[in-house]
Amino acid sequence: MKRKKIISIMIGSFLLLQSLIIPRFAIAQSVTCTPIGGEKDSGVNTAIGCVPVLKNDSGTSFMAFILRWAIGIGGGIAFLLIVYAGFMIMTASGNPERLKAGQELMTSAISGIILLIFSVFILKVIGIDILGLGAFGFGQ
Repeated sequence: MKRKKIISIMIGSFLLLQSLIIPRFAIAQSVTCTPIGGEKDSGVNTAIGCVPVLKNDSGTSFMAFILRWAIGIGGGIAFLLIVYAGFMIMTASGNPERLKAGQELMTSAISGIILLIFSVFILKVIGIDILGLGAFGFGQ
């Protein structure tokens, strides 16, 4: 039963992601678009916005787009976990196991959000400043 639930969640997640990434088509509508801060007609219009995939920059603008979305989704999940942990703590009713579980979840969610906030800074310091990957087109 648990395996069926996991498989159904995976299939549902795949279908949701697929419906967001597949380009939207309409009669007399151009498929290409101009991404924010990008070149004219260097993106594909999808349900989540203009995805920069047609620009000839070795995929750095596409990866920046995906990272922005991933950080946003991660922050949203961390926020929901903080709310759920607060609910667990408030409804513990003196049950020390439930109170401890809520505190652990709150600690984990807050540490995850701190890691998300500092991840871009850490990547810039390590990748560009220390390793010098800016010369290869990263971090522009």
